[in-house]
Amino acid sequence: MARDDTTAAFKALKLKLGHTFADDSLLATALTHASALDPADAGRGSYQRLEFLGDRVLGLVVAAMLHTHFPRADEGELARRFNQLVKRETCAEIATELNIGAAMRIGQSEAQTGGRKKGALLADMCEAVIAAIYLDGGFSAAEAFVRRIWEPRMLSFRGPLRDAKTTLQEWAQSRGLPTPRYDVLSREGPDHAPEFVVGVTVLGLPRGEGQGGSKRIAEQAAAEAVLRREGVWNE
Repeated sequence: MARDDTTAAFKALKLKLGHTFADDSLLATALTHASALDPADAGRGSYQRLEFLGDRVLGLVVAAMLHTHFPRADEGELARRFNQLVKRETCAEIATELNIGAAMRIGQSEAQTGGRKKGALLADMCEAVIAAIYLDGGFSAAEAFVRRIWEPRMLSFRGPLRDAKTTLQEWAQSRGLPTPRYDVLSREGPDHAPEFVVGVTVLGLPRGEGQGGSKRIAEQAAAEAVLRREGVWNE
């Protein structure tokens, strides 16, 4: 029964993607977790290599969209809009909307620990799916998919565009406080897809924490957490 459910979910996902695959095995690989494979096949048979490629394809398409839609934006604003669109939380949200979790091919142990709902795994497989579309249909197919899914988010974004670390530092200094201190609390995941957790300390305040695929992104997330907690950012 589980296999039938997975097959149905796989077919449903293909319809949502809006791309007709010439090679379904590419999409199948993008949805396969190492826990579903023999150890000898885990390196090349799982989603991880595709996730590496899909991350780059997504970044290029999003950067091009921003360059076109915001001709008056400076580099800093473009970077902040870019980070909002490609961050793991956004990719995980999109994966949830596409119901990628239901189509995942994962081992029993991973499934029992909630693998189908893990944000980091959903985000990675979302990027792997982009790579599968790219390899199957070329850049134009991948671009069309990313534009269809990401462009509405880009145009509707109303969040803060200022750099969170800079804003937090200015806010702290305006209150006579020392410069916030950032510390890496943990680093997990493979070298090609690390996940950092960073803490930021502002004198007299509880520590804020954030996570991301690089120390820079995690630092920004930690600063944003403090700004929102203290009511500086309310969007």
